[in-house]
Amino acid sequence: MVNQQSTLPSATELAERARAAAERCGVDLNQVSGDHDVISPINGQPLYSVAWQDSAGVDAAIKTANDAFLQWRTVPAPVRGALVKRLGELLTEHKDDLAELVSAEVGKITSEARGEVQEMIDICEFALGLSRQLYGKTMVSERAGHRLMETWHPLGVVGVISAFNFPVAVWSWNTALALVCGDPVIWKPSETAPMCALASNALLQRAIAETEDAPEGLSQVVIGGADVGQALVENPGIALLSATGSTRMGRTVGPLVAERFGRSLLELGGNNAAIVTPSADLDLAVRGIVFAAAGTAGQRCTTMRRVIVHSSIGEELVQRLKAVYERLPIGDPQREGTLIGPLINERSFTGFDAAVQQAGEQGGEVVVGGARELATEAPEAFYVQPTLITMPGQSEVVRTETFAPITYVLTYDGDVTEAIALNNDVPQGLSSSIFTSDLGEAELFVSAAGSDCGIANVNIGTSGAEIGGAFGGEKETGGGRESGSDAWQAYMRRATNTINYSGALPLAQGVNFDVD
Repeated sequence: MVNQQSTLPSATELAERARAAAERCGVDLNQVSGDHDVISPINGQPLYSVAWQDSAGVDAAIKTANDAFLQWRTVPAPVRGALVKRLGELLTEHKDDLAELVSAEVGKITSEARGEVQEMIDICEFALGLSRQLYGKTMVSERAGHRLMETWHPLGVVGVISAFNFPVAVWSWNTALALVCGDPVIWKPSETAPMCALASNALLQRAIAETEDAPEGLSQVVIGGADVGQALVENPGIALLSATGSTRMGRTVGPLVAERFGRSLLELGGNNAAIVTPSADLDLAVRGIVFAAAGTAGQRCTTMRRVIVHSSIGEELVQRLKAVYERLPIGDPQREGTLIGPLINERSFTGFDAAVQQAGEQGGEVVVGGARELATEAPEAFYVQPTLITMPGQSEVVRTETFAPITYVLTYDGDVTEAIALNNDVPQGLSSSIFTSDLGEAELFVSAAGSDCGIANVNIGTSGAEIGGAFGGEKETGGGRESGSDAWQAYMRRATNTINYSGALPLAQGVNFDVD
């Protein structure tokens, strides 16, 4: 790997840039300051301090949001769409500012940080069109003179708990849809990225102030620890809770929401694989694998963690990947040319190091990477080498998601059904892909007998989903769907309506209940 340690910014320089970006978005730093330091993973130093709220603050926010809901639900959806349109315009205007904060708080390289903000802009455009397409169906009634139909209505307050790795995009996926569907939003961001949330919300507050009929309390941010998240989860005033995080988190959140008969939308772990068949274009496969496996320092839920390659081309693919991995520039994510930034914190590095050791104990061989970088220059930041490990089989460490840039290479000898079985033989079911020039293999992979993941791609990697399609996965990934397609339906309640215009009262199924 190419080491770029000499360009790491000083604590003062990085903090000044982040603070200036937040202020340009409309954040009053004096009002949000407190005693909880926000540490940048770029250099391991504080950026600023923010105030945390407690569970009582969450309860107050939910009451305010429910009051706003009573007004917002009656506003015509196209008018609600105008608010989201204005938010998209402000996000476009402040794209560089938000990208600066995303990079500073979570360590994304600049192009990925800008790409995340572009996702926010894209979902606003999608939601604007959606505001005129909240369609219900009209069905044929078995009774003459009757109309059978369904209508969709605003659901209530939506709670959003987001993770560090997409500190703004996940909020926007939920918020843009929730707003056009008639729902207020309360957002608990990751403790590592509070200023991203405060800046995003400041832009939305500006849009709310400029939009007629948009009430106060439509969008709120609550910053705090686990107690704040738990308060959102347990409060019956939250009609839908959208939570992004680990499978462990989902095992706690899902039952608690279900216990109060609330709705939950869970986006949890991924252990994503690419199958590479003998007919694959290896140049294409290498490009797709490297971005999906090493991008965002392996800290995407859609990161490619397994490569399942046919044994006839396995060695060639491994050597090609090794050659690219050895050239990946590691260092300051805000420096032009850097492709690999830091892990979010020491705990992530501990998980990375433990997984590399466990893979060796389970028969794995490190082909490239496996070590820490920049430890001398930045002892409180955690940069690691993207790592490729060949494995003799799908052992326990391979079946476990490690949120770091580790990719395990497995081989198969038979036909593509053997590879598909390996792809499916993990607890998670988020994203998957196949590289092939064989139409039959491609169609089988995306069929009912193919990948069991929520995302199944052909000749692209596992990362980089567009907002037009519903995003989410199966099994331990949680089953939730966000973003495009018909994901909007989770934010509304459906009513089935029967309208009798016949003047008579025939019963369905031919039931006779006449009274003399």
